[in-house]
Amino acid sequence: MTLSDTTRATNQHYELPAGLFTAYLDRRLKYSSGLFESPETTLDDAQTAKLHFVARQLGISGGEHVLDVGCGWGSLILFMAVEFGCTATGVTPSATQVEHITKQAERLGVADRIHLRHGSFSDIDVSERFDAVTMLGSIIHMPNQTEVLTKAYGLLHRGGSLYLSESCFRNKATYDEFADRPGTMHVTEGIFGFADMVPVSSLVESIESAGFSLTGLTDLTAHYHETIARWEENALSNRDEIERILPGYFEPLVRYLRTANAGWGYTSKHYGLTAQKTRLGPKGMP
Repeated sequence: MTLSDTTRATNQHYELPAGLFTAYLDRRLKYSSGLFESPETTLDDAQTAKLHFVARQLGISGGEHVLDVGCGWGSLILFMAVEFGCTATGVTPSATQVEHITKQAERLGVADRIHLRHGSFSDIDVSERFDAVTMLGSIIHMPNQTEVLTKAYGLLHRGGSLYLSESCFRNKATYDEFADRPGTMHVTEGIFGFADMVPVSSLVESIESAGFSLTGLTDLTAHYHETIARWEENALSNRDEIERILPGYFEPLVRYLRTANAGWGYTSKHYGLTAQKTRLGPKGMP
């Protein structure tokens, strides 16, 4: 499958109407793991906590220039612009997402700090330099992960930071056994069009090959399990609305959510990784 093929295939999911995602995600439409302080934490609060976590991991203090590769519905770039006064650039192949983010940026009064690039990150030309790059659940949709990370490395200022979170197979043996199973294929091809979930060791190798110094790895599996459980609850409560927006979509959506949640800790994990554009690693006490 060529790069353009994977972009078109993945877009079958991300070009779906924003209202469909509103029916089961949080108010920000953040389509990745939240961070739950306790079982009583709401989905909205968990997703806000995760965005603050990402900001801390990147060392964001205010006014930085941030690039979000695969920015989804804009939750991270809008958060960085509103909460930290950052200039934030988002890359998405979805015209539907560009339209949604543009409207939200105007509503929140940060349109002057939000810049959008429509297309595949591998294809677009980017001349700016950034203080931080984020990839939250997006590198799984990119066929050459080392190439993507090498490009991100080149766009960072010296000392700039990377935050990458991704769902991974538990290890290579699990990848070899389960990558082509029907349940996996329903998620990677049936829902997303194209996704290549790899072991975290493969991501670490790509990060190192791109030139980064790996600075941290956090196991967020339990938090993603809870996140998807909340998505399923929302979907079940809003079945009629989902079917109204896209008839026939409710059943495959719930199957996807249940398949994903059944694998956590057995075949799959979810990690947050941080890295820095430096030869010596971060300064100061660990």
